[in-house]
Amino acid sequence: MNRVLGVRRHPLKSAAAEHVAAAFVGKHGLDGDRTWTCLDADGTIGSAKQPRLWQTLLAVRAEFATDTGDVHITVPGREPAAAGSPEADDAVSAWLGRPVTLTRKPPTELKRHHWWPDEPGMIPDWARDKEPGGDDVVAARHDAEGGRFFDYGAIHLVTTGALERLSARHGSQVDPARFRPNLILDLPADPEPGQRIAIGADTVLEVAIPTPRCVIPSLAHGDAPADRALLKTLAAHRRVDVPAFGRATCFGFYAEVRAVGAVAVGDTVTVSG
Repeated sequence: MNRVLGVRRHPLKSAAAEHVAAAFVGKHGLDGDRTWTCLDADGTIGSAKQPRLWQTLLAVRAEFATDTGDVHITVPGREPAAAGSPEADDAVSAWLGRPVTLTRKPPTELKRHHWWPDEPGMIPDWARDKEPGGDDVVAARHDAEGGRFFDYGAIHLVTTGALERLSARHGSQVDPARFRPNLILDLPADPEPGQRIAIGADTVLEVAIPTPRCVIPSLAHGDAPADRALLKTLAAHRRVDVPAFGRATCFGFYAEVRAVGAVAVGDTVTVSG
């Protein structure tokens, strides 16, 4: 029987994942997921898609309190501090080496820095005019109704079948943390766009598109060290058609929420459609 193997949320965009046993999935995604971001002095928001500026943020922990909605930030070597407090801003700024502010409110012009990987095949068709190895400032997304700093879909998922095949091609086990999913599903393969995934008693998701990948999977994530060669493996074996966009190197998939409900590790998973 197919089941949920992991539930993860990211209360602070581009910070480390919070591993939880269960979470509520509302129409905008997991409660507390990607509700905060870092605002840099140049007005852009924080994203490890530009590792020169933000890769150390991946070592910062953020925890969402389900009873109050508060988020607490823990920088290595520091005591936890509430997101939105001067203490949290000071701790994250010191860790990054420049002044930043944690915020739930997007700036008027929402942008972020992006580094285009120089590994052949890692630039998607819709950005074919970009220079490999080049830095860029691009538009960022914000779900205003839900207050989320999402890149695309409300939920991001990976499957054990896809991870096993990628690991075999890469020659070593690939940690799912590199892809920053919300849910890890014990399925033999990724479902196709348009298919529905029923989880537990109530939750229903609908697959949207495969997830285009950037440099982030190759960076260090907790116990998973930096692995630049992973980009080569992804580009060689995971370049696919993204509906309505073109070809891109992808891993995992985005889904939209069709029926809300709780999800927990061990819940049954059924794919249909």
